[in-house]
Amino acid sequence: MKKFLALVQRDLILVYRSANDAWVVLFFFVIAVTLFPLGIGPDPSVLQQFSGGIIWICALLSAMLSLDGVFQSDFDDGSLDQMILTSYPLELLVLGKCFVHWLTTGFPILLISPVLATMLNMNLDSYSTLLITMLLGTPTISLMGGVGAALVLGSRLSGVLISLIILPLIIPILIFSVAAINASGEGMEISSAVKLLGALLIISSVFCPWATAATLRNLTY
Repeated sequence: MKKFLALVQRDLILVYRSANDAWVVLFFFVIAVTLFPLGIGPDPSVLQQFSGGIIWICALLSAMLSLDGVFQSDFDDGSLDQMILTSYPLELLVLGKCFVHWLTTGFPILLISPVLATMLNMNLDSYSTLLITMLLGTPTISLMGGVGAALVLGSRLSGVLISLIILPLIIPILIFSVAAINASGEGMEISSAVKLLGALLIISSVFCPWATAATLRNLTY
């Protein structure tokens, strides 16, 4: 656990020193959401109907912007090789890097999404559901994104390739999250969609670090 916390602290310091990347993700999210009212019109009823889908689509696209850099800097300076050679489980170190990615991308998106939901005239009953789905869905994106980041490591087209790999995997997150938000706005039960999101998070927490670690070992040897 000490090594896990040390890695998290180290990566947070690196993100702080290059804070532009984190701000770009957040600004992209805000700009993308604000473009939708210009495209589909300012009708409050129309915006309310699609508010959940708009926010989640923009959140998915924003989170993927920085996925290709999860391991790239460590790969370039040789730190990744040192991590693999240590006696500590690589899966735990991978989990720490995915956690840092969520803290610097998913968590800010989660915090600002209610403000943007207000702009889109989202039903007041859906705000808590939006936060719940964001809390369950965004860490899953970071975990699945870690697998994609490991697969495209070292590629010149990593940004494009990671999108092609990850998008099909995270479509269920979008479907269940939007379904829960729409159901809460209509006063319907949301427990099924929320449980499915929780199940995806648990499964990703178990299998994605293992798959990512196995991919990194194969790439570096």
